[in-house]
Amino acid sequence: QVQVVESGGGLVQPGGSLRLSCAASGVTLDDYAIGWFRQAPGKQREGVSCISRGDGTTYYADSVKGRFTVSRDNAKNTVYLQMNNLKPEDTAAYYCAAGTRRLYGCSLVTFMYNIWGQGAQVTVSS
Repeated sequence: QVQVVESGGGLVQPGGSLRLSCAASGVTLDDYAIGWFRQAPGKQREGVSCISRGDGTTYYADSVKGRFTVSRDNAKNTVYLQMNNLKPEDTAAYYCAAGTRRLYGCSLVTFMYNIWGQGAQVTVSS
């Protein structure tokens, strides 16, 4: 019933760009903080970026700061992750997630999110 669905993944060369989308059904995304996480093979899931409900404050992991931008389009009930200057180490499955209703701010802590998408694969390779 309540879902978030990622799309926009694919294969790109180093230095290329992709835009991931996180579309919601059953919830209004502007009522939730939205986090982006990624998991590479053999590695722990890590936080990438988040955008808060309300004023839309954003936060980025150091590894992507300056290259990735998270934004929200309330009319489309969609959150985007624009990824520029992609590097091979960005290769991972990317997940969006809606935060718990207690999360008014923005956090990259996994347990603060309770609605998860299925993941979108991003592969950066020459």
